Amino acid sequence: MKKSSIILIAIIAIAIAMILVIYTDSSTYSTFAEAKEKNTELYVVGVLNKEKDLFYDPVQDANHFSFYMYDNDSTECKVVFNGSKPQDIERSEQIVLTGKMEGDTFHATKILMKCPSKYNKDEMEFKEATSASL
Repeated sequence: MKKSSIILIAIIAIAIAMILVIYTDSSTYSTFAEAKEKNTELYVVGVLNKEKDLFYDPVQDANHFSFYMYDNDSTECKVVFNGSKPQDIERSEQIVLTGKMEGDTFHATKILMKCPSKYNKDEMEFKEATSASL
């Protein structure tokens, strides 16, 4: 075989390997049931359960916020976020959580809120909250 053929085959193999890594690592939205099965960090999308109270007491612990959320399968789960309460979470139309399940509670490391924009009626505004890393 020629040297150029070997180099071309190696480049093609590397390109295929890179494509496989990208597609297997790409994240999709999960549900609380999937988060319970897998013990890895996942994205869960859903809506806030506005019938239950949000718990945030900055005097007791400023880095503890908990609430209840429904995922896309209408499964309700308690969510704990180790950070301050995101502003206007009650107005959010949809919430995307990054985190993992521990027991029956989802522990979020990031919260992304999709809120209605106050400037344009048909557009959505995005806000992100990240827990403090220790």
